[in-house]
Amino acid sequence: MTAPTRSSFRGNKAALPSKPCMACGRPMSWRRRWARHWDEVKYCSDACRRARAPRG
Repeated sequence: MTAPTRSSFRGNKAALPSKPCMACGRPMSWRRRWARHWDEVKYCSDACRRARAPRG
């Protein structure tokens, strides 16, 4: 999924890409803050990031 461009957004949040959080499974919508690294975003919040399964 690609990030929306300024001209294609037009205030319609339903048109934004989304994907599930790896920890809780809730859908998270694209945010402008995540624009440069949307493919790397895995968790919807700091709480989910801390609650993730430990590696190893």
